[in-house]
Amino acid sequence: MTTLLLPLGTTVFRTFQQRQSILCCIIASIFFSQVVEAANSLVASQNTQFSGKQGEVLWIEVPVNNPQSHISGVLLKRKIPFFRKTDNTFAALVGIDMQDPPGTHKMNITLQSTDKTEHITYSVDILKEKYAVQHLTLPKNKVDLDSQTLKRVKIEQKEMSAAFNHIGPQPLWDGPFLEPTKGKVTGRFGSRRVINGQHKRPHSGEDIAAPRGTPVLAINKGTVVAAVEHFFSGKGVIIDHGVGLFSMYFHLSEIDVQPGQTLHKGEALGKVGATGRATGPHLHWGIRLNGARVNPYALTALPLEN
Repeated sequence: MTTLLLPLGTTVFRTFQQRQSILCCIIASIFFSQVVEAANSLVASQNTQFSGKQGEVLWIEVPVNNPQSHISGVLLKRKIPFFRKTDNTFAALVGIDMQDPPGTHKMNITLQSTDKTEHITYSVDILKEKYAVQHLTLPKNKVDLDSQTLKRVKIEQKEMSAAFNHIGPQPLWDGPFLEPTKGKVTGRFGSRRVINGQHKRPHSGEDIAAPRGTPVLAINKGTVVAAVEHFFSGKGVIIDHGVGLFSMYFHLSEIDVQPGQTLHKGEALGKVGATGRATGPHLHWGIRLNGARVNPYALTALPLEN
């Protein structure tokens, strides 16, 4: 009996050793394949969850393994251009529109190299912002428009849309953003406007009251893409700061720049006025970021380095 059991016990023991060996090989194989997959990925480890309120601006970075990569993104059907921050990092300013639906949304990001395309998804949690209600009284002809004025307004809206079409591949700004002028904020971003008892579109900028003739400064370096005089916004200037970021300055009394001109941060572009549909001298300061209407003060809050 003993001589019969010894070989059997030995066989079981050897089988257990073999299974251990096979299991270790399988685990090692899985681990190795994961390491190889990570090494071949265009993306390095990264934070994939972000959150912000309606009207805010997010700074999003994507670390990459291949310096030759090119990156682009899409959030809520808006294209998000990324730019190179360092050899191994791309960054983007992502605007949350003032009326984007609250909830968790996917930002789809595409990474391309000479021989590979990779898709990743980031999660953006949009939080609802509380906006005030503002009641205004204006002359009737500034609110109830006749057919000729309506025709003019439609043409001017197309001109505005055309000004935002160009998306520069690189940021033109240099360091933190500035306030364009000093004064009391009289019209808050996002406020629900009721004009002459009629509910109108929410206010898409910040109104800064200041004496007529007060200098208005470029909030950062950029190129003037429009100098206009429109029915609603009066005399205005639009600056392209690159990668889909535009700043707007409306109701000016004077415009001191021309389209195509490069402005440096803090350089004067015009003077505060009350042209267009305005209740008094003030600057309407607006921002468009990849098509999203964002709070201008969200830019000044960004921790950008000089």
